[in-house]
Amino acid sequence: MTDHQQNADPAELEKFSALAGDWWNPEGPLKTLHQINPLRLDYVRRRVSLDGAKVLDVGCGGGIFGEALAGAGAAVKGIDLAPASIDIARSHAALSGLAIDYECVDVAELAASHAGAYDVVTCFELLEHVPRPDEIVAACAALVRPSGAVFFSTINRNVKSFLFAIVGAEHVLRMVPRGTHEYLKLIQPSELAAWCRRADLDLRELTGLHFNPISGRYTVGGNVDVNYFAHTAKPAA
Repeated sequence: MTDHQQNADPAELEKFSALAGDWWNPEGPLKTLHQINPLRLDYVRRRVSLDGAKVLDVGCGGGIFGEALAGAGAAVKGIDLAPASIDIARSHAALSGLAIDYECVDVAELAASHAGAYDVVTCFELLEHVPRPDEIVAACAALVRPSGAVFFSTINRNVKSFLFAIVGAEHVLRMVPRGTHEYLKLIQPSELAAWCRRADLDLRELTGLHFNPISGRYTVGGNVDVNYFAHTAKPAA
């Protein structure tokens, strides 16, 4: 698949490729991903069984969540369009003694050849970084089996999310590198819900992810004004 066909922004790929060496530094620029990783895993495990499940992690980066899934008993495949991130993911999985299948491939290309191949598909912190997020949702839906689950996480688009996720997180608290997010690429829950309906995914639940700057802790639950999870399911055949 040529670059112009891929659902990816070259600037975004370059940005995350430049961070590849820091994927597994828990105090580095990707520190936030390490902090929320246990919450992400718990969110998924409370809704589906991972033991022995075939799970696809879309936009896997350096493999932080993929390794958590594998540790929970899942058979994991991770895909990403940044070769440097895939290299890091493979190397770290080998060091961890985990048999995770990582591949640098577009999700739509994989969907064309592996429709319905997975019990669970996860797509975290990706939709707000691609040119056509609705196509990512459709590809994830194609890849999951009937009665399977697809999980997304992204950031809402409103004044509060601009102040918290961009001004606060990037410029004041410096929780993530500046320029990580672009306001106009953020996604309102109603938009995600519409894409899910078009892709034949039932939206089961929306759940907020919150950060307390005083305690420095993250929690799951409540409003979806800023960061949020979506649990969707494909209808039975």
